[in-house]
Amino acid sequence: MQPRGLGSIRPNYVSRALGAALICCVVLGGIVHAQAPQQGTPQQGTSQPGTPAPAGAAPASTAPADASPVAVAPAPAVGAAAQPQEQGAVPPAAMDVAPGLLPRDLSPWGMFMSADIVVKAVMIGLIFASVLTWTIWLAKTLELVGARRRLARAQAVLVEARSLAEAAKPACDASPQVARLITAVEGELRRAPDFRDTDGIKERIAARFERIEAAVGRQMLRGTGILATIGATAPFVGLFGTVWGIMNSFIGISKLHTTNLAVVAPGIAEALLATAFGLAAAIPAVVIYNMFSRSIAQYRALYADTSVEIMTMVSRDLVQRPERYPAASPAPAAE
Repeated sequence: MQPRGLGSIRPNYVSRALGAALICCVVLGGIVHAQAPQQGTPQQGTSQPGTPAPAGAAPASTAPADASPVAVAPAPAVGAAAQPQEQGAVPPAAMDVAPGLLPRDLSPWGMFMSADIVVKAVMIGLIFASVLTWTIWLAKTLELVGARRRLARAQAVLVEARSLAEAAKPACDASPQVARLITAVEGELRRAPDFRDTDGIKERIAARFERIEAAVGRQMLRGTGILATIGATAPFVGLFGTVWGIMNSFIGISKLHTTNLAVVAPGIAEALLATAFGLAAAIPAVVIYNMFSRSIAQYRALYADTSVEIMTMVSRDLVQRPERYPAASPAPAAE
């Protein structure tokens, strides 16, 4: 007799075994799925068997632990070798200009010696103009001072004299310019046909005095026109040297293909030196010209006063003392 329930127990046992097997398969599949990306993806520092390793790097799985620094060490060596090359190529400006192309110094004499021939000619001309200006200043100063002193002595003689005949000799000795006035008076009195025509004599003497005063004024102005010319043209001559020096600077830039200040500085310095020479010649010339203009105007006024003093003395002699001039006496009647 077989026991009951054996046929019913067998199917339950099979279903439970199948369920447990299915669960085990699911768990194992999940584990395999979780492990599959880690095995398929190459780790950092490793490579797959079919992929070539990068240059300068060794696989971490085959290289020993103490050999890995040796494999990585050449990389910084290559960078260190390239760094000096890059640093050496950065500052090319030091090789642009040869030291022999620059002047040894930037003193006025050094800039003059290193300047272009045209700039040198401009500077020499301005130096000559400056020397001429100071020479004229010295000569005209001595001339004006001496002329004013002599004229002052002659005026003192005319003021103290009572007649023209008394003052003629000492006044002529005191000043040659006053002697010209007195000589003109004496010549007109000798040529006068009638001394009773005092108005006509005075008019003719005044006309002679005007011409003499104009001639003396022109004589005193002699040389001042050069000062006016130098004062008006010297700045422009210096400007010409400036333009020429700057033009040479740009030519040097185009030839050397560089904008280094060491190339531009000498030409600019020469240009500025030419400008300084022009101003040094023009400014004193203008100042001295204005000074002489005032001094000559004062001298001409003083000379006009002297001529008026002589004219007054002649008029007084003609009116009050006609006996001083024998030609003024009427001729005796013929019998």
